[in-house]
Amino acid sequence: MNDSQVNAVSDAEDGETRYRLHRRFDRMGRLVGDAKMERLFASHVLVIGLGGVGSFAAESLLRSGVGRLTLVDFDRVCVTNSNRQLQAMRGTVGKLKAQVLADRLALINPQAQLEVVPRFYDAATSELILARQPRPDFVIDAIDNITAKCHLIAACKERALPLVSSTGAAGRCDPTALRIGDLAETRIDPLAQEVRKILRTKYGFPQEGSFGVHSVYSVERPRDPIELHYDDGLGFSCVCPGGKNEHHSCEERRLIYGTASYVTGSFGLFCASVVVNSLTGVQGS
Repeated sequence: MNDSQVNAVSDAEDGETRYRLHRRFDRMGRLVGDAKMERLFASHVLVIGLGGVGSFAAESLLRSGVGRLTLVDFDRVCVTNSNRQLQAMRGTVGKLKAQVLADRLALINPQAQLEVVPRFYDAATSELILARQPRPDFVIDAIDNITAKCHLIAACKERALPLVSSTGAAGRCDPTALRIGDLAETRIDPLAQEVRKILRTKYGFPQEGSFGVHSVYSVERPRDPIELHYDDGLGFSCVCPGGKNEHHSCEERRLIYGTASYVTGSFGLFCASVVVNSLTGVQGS
């Protein structure tokens, strides 16, 4: 290694430089080239819902070079998140999911601009969340609340904000059953079916033809949950930090489906691929 190379490495280790930024994403750059990497560095993506899907989506976006992320989730890490959410580790239970994830992402790319919004997305907070500046280049919908999900999809459509929506990821075991397509053309998934119905009846989406909304969905039918016996027959008891709140209660859920990290994570990675490929104009084979 010559003196100039030694100095470049030393400068990079002493502080964050443009050289170091590019070195960090060298392997992504070799896929898409310098100009498209500059596009990613300058992009702003809004990720709403940071569970088993959204946490993987956000991290994949950051590792792909997206320079600004706004992370939206009101919830706190629960020990039951450990099987599928990147934030769920020893020492993080009870902490805000959005903040824990932001702290993790800052270690991956210290030059990224990360905004934490610990709010629940709904009609009341929509304007606050979607009006972020600079205007988001893309939105990822990783919400599991159907009312909030439908409102978000409709609001993004009205604002002409590009969006990719994750449909039901729970109750599945086969990541190879995932598909990417227009939300109007999804099939098999009961959650997607309900979302389509609400969008058409409440928000005026077309009865026929495409919605113009990207979606990630599975053609695997969800499996019913299996009763477990580790609790000596007492049944599931909510252990969420803070217990029941106005947005979520384990006791009020009719079913608590099983989840596999390699499926929920794949949903997130598929969502990230839609965003990155759309922003760069890169098409798969």
